[in-house]
Amino acid sequence: MESTPILSYGSYGTANPGYAPIAEGSPVFAPPVCDFHGPSAPPASMFDSVPGYEGTVAGSGGGYLPPPIPSYPAPQPQPGPAQSNWNIPSITEDTAREAFSQYASSKCCYSSAPVKDGVITNMEAYNTYRYRLETFIESRTTEWSQQPYNGQPVDAYTQSPPGPWDIPAKAPTFFQDDKQVIKVPNTSSVKNCHTCLGMGRTPCKECAGVGNKICWVCNGAGNRSSGDRCHHCQGRGRVNCSHCHGQGSRECETCKGKRQLLVFINLKVIWTNNLDDYIVEQSSGLHVVNLSKVSGQEMFRDAQYMVYPVMGFPDPNVVRAAERLVREHQARFSQTSRILQQRQTIELIPITKVTYKWKGDSHIYFVYGNEFKVSADNYPATCCCTVM
Repeated sequence: MESTPILSYGSYGTANPGYAPIAEGSPVFAPPVCDFHGPSAPPASMFDSVPGYEGTVAGSGGGYLPPPIPSYPAPQPQPGPAQSNWNIPSITEDTAREAFSQYASSKCCYSSAPVKDGVITNMEAYNTYRYRLETFIESRTTEWSQQPYNGQPVDAYTQSPPGPWDIPAKAPTFFQDDKQVIKVPNTSSVKNCHTCLGMGRTPCKECAGVGNKICWVCNGAGNRSSGDRCHHCQGRGRVNCSHCHGQGSRECETCKGKRQLLVFINLKVIWTNNLDDYIVEQSSGLHVVNLSKVSGQEMFRDAQYMVYPVMGFPDPNVVRAAERLVREHQARFSQTSRILQQRQTIELIPITKVTYKWKGDSHIYFVYGNEFKVSADNYPATCCCTVM
């Protein structure tokens, strides 16, 4: 005779069937599916209105907060130190040949014959300048955060919270990116968990909250193909869910079963170094993109709260670039962040155009940067490499 399913009800009012054995071959119907769906994100009503933090939202923050107007005059930029020597000596022929040799040996398909037998006929030195401006800024943004409530202090409404820019934060070394997260004082309060509606548990997703699943051995029939009762499910056609151990629900991942959340405002302090380069075009024939991979000899350095554009430099292109970049940086960053320090440098990047003769034909290569990098687009002795 067929036995009647024994139903027990969990926290959500959803039947959690614990089936008694039934006769072989009797039909088995799946329990009703739980359609509980907690909100995927905290509702806006969950967060209090805090003076000074009205635009704060959960998760993604409320955008960068403009710094307050300083109550004292900002320090004015001062002219940088004078620099009279803007030239460096050219490289020697031995240095050019050694750089060329290392370049050829680093290429698996390049013969060393042009290095050994080639004769240098001319060397032309080019002075190329790189102007670099760095602006180190501090930005602040806020967001509502939450964590399971375990009895932490609750301080909302005890007094007004400090403003976003009034909270002290220790800045890192200048021109090094960093960030810090600070809990805003006097913003912590306790709310019911929005995911489990304050119950501490949520329906199991694997079994749709019913506590059991179709037996994978007999596909819910209760019998094997031979007609014998399925020993895996004892003829019931269903087995307890291994994820929730037959309970139909699992501990809420949001509140960790605590039923309540501590909600508060987090202040994110972000320090960023913003860098822009300008490289003076030169007539050597070397592609400017190559110069981004090398260093030069630093001829000028000026670091202060706000720099003054370079003056008196022999190349007017550098002067114009400095004026433009200083103006752009101050306009771009002063509205949404606080400028802490600026630094400008000028490097002289050496470039030597080497002409050499090999097998009666003239060829060229370039040696550039402090690293003596070589560029030889039309190397005259290459072979086809085959990978076996």
